[in-house]
Amino acid sequence: MEKIKADIHTHTIASGHAYGTIREMARAAADQNLQLLGISEHAPGIPGTVDPFYYRNLEVIPRDLFGVHILHGCEINVLNDGKLSLEQEYIDMLDYAIAGIHRQCYEDQGREKNTENLIKCMRNEKVHFVSHPDDDHTPLDYEKLVQAAGETKVALEVNNSSLIKKDRRLNCIENYKTMLYYCSLFSVPVIISSDAHDPSGVGVFNLAWNLLKAQNFNEDLILNTDIGRLMDFIHT
Repeated sequence: MEKIKADIHTHTIASGHAYGTIREMARAAADQNLQLLGISEHAPGIPGTVDPFYYRNLEVIPRDLFGVHILHGCEINVLNDGKLSLEQEYIDMLDYAIAGIHRQCYEDQGREKNTENLIKCMRNEKVHFVSHPDDDHTPLDYEKLVQAAGETKVALEVNNSSLIKKDRRLNCIENYKTMLYYCSLFSVPVIISSDAHDPSGVGVFNLAWNLLKAQNFNEDLILNTDIGRLMDFIHT
C-alpha cells in the first residue's frame, strides 16, 4: 500500500500472543516500504503481556532498523473506571500511547458509559490514538467519540485486523462507516493500522484502505500517508 508510510499499531512476542521479534517486524516493515514502525505492546490486563518494567529500557533499542524509524508505544487498556491500565510513570517513557477497550479486562457498561470511559482515557497527554473502536460488544456513541477526538487531538483507528476477523466483532463494518461519517463531518483525522501480531501482517492495510475509499473519505484526514504530519500529530 504505497500511500501508507507508517504502521504504528503492531505487537511482538513480548505481548504474549504475537509471534515476531522487533527486528523481524522491522524487516517486514522495510519489505513493505514503510518509513516508520510503531511497536505497541499490550499493557497489563492482557494475559501474558509484558511487565511494566519492560518500558524502562526502551532506549537500548536502535531508533533505525533496516532503514525504518522505530517508535515506542503501548496499547493501553481502558478500564471500567475510565482509567488506563498502565501507570503514568511508564506512560511517560513512551513516544505515544494507544487507548483501547479489550473485553479481557473490560465489562460492557452500555453505550454512554463506555464512551465516557474511553474519552476520559483520551485526555491523557500521551494518548494520541484509539484502537479498533468498532465492536458492539462494547458499543460506543460515535458522534460524541469523534467530537471528543477532535477536542483532545486523538486520531481514531481503522484497524485492518478487525476487518479480517469482522465476524467476531459485532457490527464492525457499519460502526466504521458511522465513525467515518462523523470524522468527515468534523474533519477529525484517522489512522490506518495493521494491528499485526506476526511479521506477515506488518503493513497490511488493504481492507481498511478499501473501506475508506468506498466511503470517499478524504485522504488528507489519514495521518499515516505523510510522516511529517504523523510526527507533528504525535508531538503536539
